[in-house]
Amino acid sequence: MIVKIAISYPPLPRSKGTPLLSQNRQFQWFSESTYIYPVLPAYAATLLDRAGYSVVWDDGIAEEKGYDEWLKDIETAKPDLMMIETKTPVVKMHWRIIDNLKETSPDTRVVLVGDHVTALPSESMENCKVDYVFEGGDYDFLLLNLVKYLDGKSKMLEPGIWYREKEEIKSSGHFVLNHDLDSLPFIDRDLTKWQLYSKKNGNFKVTPGAYTMVGRDCWWRKNGGCIFCSWPTLYPTFRTRKPELLAEEINILIKKYGVKSVFDDTGCFPVGGWLKKFTELLIEKGFGEKMQFGCNMRFGSLARSDYQLMRKAGFRMLLFGVESGSQTTLDHLNKGTTIEGIIKECRLPREEGLEPHITIMVGYPWETRKDAQSTLNLARMLMEKGWAITLQSTVIMPYPGSKLYAEALKNSWFRVDPKDYARFDMKEPVLKTPDMTPDEVMKLCDEIYRVFLSPKYLLKQLARIRSLKDLKYSIKGATKVFGHVKDFEKNK
Repeated sequence: MIVKIAISYPPLPRSKGTPLLSQNRQFQWFSESTYIYPVLPAYAATLLDRAGYSVVWDDGIAEEKGYDEWLKDIETAKPDLMMIETKTPVVKMHWRIIDNLKETSPDTRVVLVGDHVTALPSESMENCKVDYVFEGGDYDFLLLNLVKYLDGKSKMLEPGIWYREKEEIKSSGHFVLNHDLDSLPFIDRDLTKWQLYSKKNGNFKVTPGAYTMVGRDCWWRKNGGCIFCSWPTLYPTFRTRKPELLAEEINILIKKYGVKSVFDDTGCFPVGGWLKKFTELLIEKGFGEKMQFGCNMRFGSLARSDYQLMRKAGFRMLLFGVESGSQTTLDHLNKGTTIEGIIKECRLPREEGLEPHITIMVGYPWETRKDAQSTLNLARMLMEKGWAITLQSTVIMPYPGSKLYAEALKNSWFRVDPKDYARFDMKEPVLKTPDMTPDEVMKLCDEIYRVFLSPKYLLKQLARIRSLKDLKYSIKGATKVFGHVKDFEKNK
């Protein structure tokens, strides 16, 4: 009989920094403490609680527990089942943790979820004592199904669940994304300790802040989407909840919890009629005066009139994936964007009072030093002109399940063992480049972040300061920048 379930993030080595594991498409160790609310596990916890089960929200990372302390707490709680989200750079750590857990709490059954195990489900079953592996991103629904099945309340396992039958590894079939997202309850924020994630997050200009995720995951599906992204592994199709449900969720966050910033982490926020309805609801309820809303967006999706409506509705930060200043690279990545379009469409929302945040990657295995320099130049231009307010620079990481990983294997692009997963943690490039050394690639990441220190950029930002809130956010941002510079120092 299943009575108690733990949704767990076991502590990982603090010497490496804070692991950005939950709700992240790219894993990285951060020198500055940053905690992102795990929306999908929170849905899982809420579904189980509503079904009458006892749920332990056990984020040892966000609660800054030591490993021994965490292990002792699990021994005390004695959960019947534990779900752990993993990613490529830490999956082998989780294998060791699971084997250790099986020694100290042998009666606790363990489930692994995430994009890595979706791509390679049998690998974890063969390399550790994990009991179950879930394929796909609807692991909130799958976990409830598994618990009911083990409890005798459901007659069969849904597709996408790997399990052991005596010594044999079996699967219930390839996962199917046929769950009704509108049927999900609103997340129980108290049960899932939302305060742990409400302040230490760069996406919140004002706090407390909260995360939502109305869609799974990105609607850009032409030719399978961007080749570097691992989340199409989880979500080969795109689905959303109704705009009315997100508006009501924001209403709850404002009135019950006093939330001032909301960031929706859908891979690409819905547009078209869905967006128009949502913004009209926010305007009608007057939410634009009570909170700031941010989301992931895509170049080429919106017109000036859309941005005007969004600004009125309370939208602030829009996160755009620039990725590269080379058109050849954008085409190779299947971004469906152009350099000219990026420049124009970064300027538009800025002119309407929104604050674009851009993400950039370096270390592509086909890019020359000249190509990489064009990326730095584009980032500098967008920031110094004030068309982008903030940026994020990372090293390209091809995770198993992505098209880029398969292409790298085919073309012998890896400079490390493609199974040496711990090295996929953003501390070094894992792919070869035509004429740059690994140190030069890391230095380029550093240089991109130093655009924040450009006199032209600093003058633009000083001119934007209108209140104490703006000043505090600028100071907080500067701290983050120096933290990111540390993240890319050699052998940090």
